[in-house]
Formats: sequence, structure tokens, C-alpha cells
Amino acid sequence: QVQVVESGGGLVQAGGSLRLSCAASGSIFSINSMRWYRQADGKQRELVAYLTSGGNTDYLDSVRGRFTISRDNAKNTVYLQMNSLKPEDTAVYYCNADLALVVGGRARNVWGQGTQVTVSS
Repeated sequence: QVQVVESGGGLVQAGGSLRLSCAASGSIFSINSMRWYRQADGKQRELVAYLTSGGNTDYLDSVRGRFTISRDNAKNTVYLQMNSLKPEDTAVYYCNADLALVVGGRARNVWGQGTQVTVSS
């Protein structure tokens, strides 16, 4: 019953900021690697940001310098800080995490249900 749940989406004016959270729950030990995706209406889902278990990060070219992915291990939560938002950032944002389970020494990949981000011009 492990899962991740996104929060922090909403409506914001162009140039504003939002911080998305991805909280893992269930019998997990830690979050390993983690990715944020987004899917705009009528478009394909695209990878926005990536955080490896070693702490390395990478970003979609169009968000690099504006978005920052980070983690809080004590809270089993990953964040996406989004600054200088643009209307083209409007999309449903999804968390995808590799979770280390407490029992059995297993790992599991889990998708969240998404959170809507709308940026007005």
C-alpha cells in the first residue's frame, strides 16, 4: 500500500512561484530516485526534473534555472520549487518515485495521481 501524493498545485500569475510536494507513505524506508513529469492538455507527458539516489539532479531545458528539485529524507518528501512561472508551464504535474521498502529489501516504482498547475498570463 505504498504510495506518493502530490500537493501544492494551484493557480498563479505569470512570474509567480509555487512549491510542489510529493509525500511518500506506507511501509517505506526511504525515497531513492525521484522524477517530476508534467502533461499539458493535448500534449505528451514530459520529464521535468530528476533526482538520483546519489543526489544528482537534471532538468528539462525549458525549466532549467527556474525549477529546483530537492528532498527531505526525514519527512519522506520530495519538492519541486517553481519560480518565474510562465503560462506554458500550465500542466498536470506527476510525481514518480522509486521507494525502498522496509520489508524484504525490495524497491518499488510508484506514480502519484497528479496536481494541476495553472499559470495565468
